[in-house]
Amino acid sequence: MKILIVRLSALGDIVHALPVLAAIKKARPDAQVDWLVEENYASILSIASGLRKRIIVRASRSFATSDAVSFGGLLGYKNAASYLWNQDYDFALDLQGLIKSAVWARISFADRVIGFDGPNLREPQAAFLYSETVTPLNRPTGELANGPTGGHVIQKNLSILSALQIKPDAVELPLAPQATAETMAAITAAGGRRGYVVLNPGAAWPNKRWPPDRFGALAAALRDRAGLCSLVTWGPSERDLADSIGQASSGAATAAPATSVSDLGVLMREAALVVSGDTGPLHIAAAMGTPLVGLYGPTWPERNGPWDPNDVVISRAHICVCHHKRQCLRDAPCINEITLEEVVSASLKRLAGAGLVTHSPGEGR
Repeated sequence: MKILIVRLSALGDIVHALPVLAAIKKARPDAQVDWLVEENYASILSIASGLRKRIIVRASRSFATSDAVSFGGLLGYKNAASYLWNQDYDFALDLQGLIKSAVWARISFADRVIGFDGPNLREPQAAFLYSETVTPLNRPTGELANGPTGGHVIQKNLSILSALQIKPDAVELPLAPQATAETMAAITAAGGRRGYVVLNPGAAWPNKRWPPDRFGALAAALRDRAGLCSLVTWGPSERDLADSIGQASSGAATAAPATSVSDLGVLMREAALVVSGDTGPLHIAAAMGTPLVGLYGPTWPERNGPWDPNDVVISRAHICVCHHKRQCLRDAPCINEITLEEVVSASLKRLAGAGLVTHSPGEGR
């Protein structure tokens, strides 16, 4: 069995699609599974087990290795299409639901091109490009998965496997990150395994970012009340943001070193707690099984939130007027209405639930 998964972007969405890969390999260990992905997000798949190849498009250069093939330059799209035509896929699974992702699935010339039905697609016209569609069900209630009450997106993704007669029995995320010596040194300096907190203040959408001064105050509170210092993660163009949180933390937080996706996975895995908005690093932390506090504004945690029932989510989605829009339509993002006291309380609660609080709430350092 040869299968192509199409999920081009973004980081968190790819993490949420990884259980499909794990379920396929568990049910059919002999299956050869490739993944079509855009270059900006291909790195997360380099630490995923079970793939035969990453097929990388919208790339800056072309190359081929034992586990990846990349198509860059002006002829990149044509060459990628030619490569897909020659793979003889039995199935192409479009987990993105856009016209462009459906086109890629269709031009693979797989025997069966499968996606979700129109009402469950971001671009309903994409359904016309599939040879068959699946209506996702909210497991285990069986309700149609429309809107924020329709269940987590992971369960929606897994429901596509009904077309392959595969019934997943658990959510598994096949990630195996490794870290550089610099990252491991930062972990040791911060307190070692389960001895520090990760604060992730950045996000591609401005209205997903909780104010940095509150992150700084949160770091100070967690040091004083739980005995844990914080590392602040940052991505491209976010180093100043991380440094500003350190300056606002009274010495309780420092910027993490620059990290690859693999480094980030280890940094999250070893932490006692991760506090973050709805963005890729939060979902990597969830995949690592790290205790979480998620801060949500324009997105629904019921759909995109942590899936461990012990994790804590603080949401203002119910008052948001710009759901799934990158820019806030009001004077200030609704995520700003999440108070410092709420996040401190949620963090201490999650740490206590995981048996990781070293100082009782209200006790000095």
